[in-house]
Amino acid sequence: MSSDDGVKPEHLSEHFGDATIDLVNGVFTDGADKAVLLMRHSARTFDRSINDLENPLTEHGRNLCVKLGQKLPKHLTIKGYASPPERCVETAEKTIAAHAEKGGASGRTRPVEALGIFYSLDHQRMWKMLSGSNGLADFVGRWFDKAFPTDALLSPALAVETLMRVLEAKLDVLDPCHLDLCVTHDMTIFMMRHGMGLESCYGPDVEFLDGLVLFEKDGKKLFRSHHGGEVEVREALARLL
Repeated sequence: MSSDDGVKPEHLSEHFGDATIDLVNGVFTDGADKAVLLMRHSARTFDRSINDLENPLTEHGRNLCVKLGQKLPKHLTIKGYASPPERCVETAEKTIAAHAEKGGASGRTRPVEALGIFYSLDHQRMWKMLSGSNGLADFVGRWFDKAFPTDALLSPALAVETLMRVLEAKLDVLDPCHLDLCVTHDMTIFMMRHGMGLESCYGPDVEFLDGLVLFEKDGKKLFRSHHGGEVEVREALARLL
């Protein structure tokens, strides 16, 4: 790893992804027969000399993907969707390849714009507002508090509802024993966690490979976090909208 990566020691943890394995195992143990996992990409570089979305995975991040894929339940067929930046696509590809190498069935991975920063209507202004915030949680909190211009960022309620509609549509067409892996960014995980009422954006940080899972049980669609929050989708959206 080169010295200009800007990677801090805490970004080298071997525990990234462990909570997501527990989350996935938990929903299937609780009776789900299919699920959609919305997950942050793996560990990446922090080179400030390039556009942030161009920062790739570190070698450590690639190894974490392999570890995650090896531990995912092998009765599942997994296919991938990802935000277009390379680090998100590679996270899905390497995770699913490792799952297949250990005997799990797999499908292809393809980029999907709805998993990207689709809610940014003016990238330059959004990054400026983000740099002026006290971290990402503060930025997301202020966004939900309507502190930013509506021509720079989509309404957070509309952004949450839009992405949830995409995730629900994927769940609806899945066969039993299938998992759709949807790789996105920490900002999106903060947005969905806060907007759906799982945890406040000022709660636990969003680590690499942290995820939220959508599944169906007893005729209801549920959205769960590994931190313990769980909501019924229709009720959560009704509160939000």
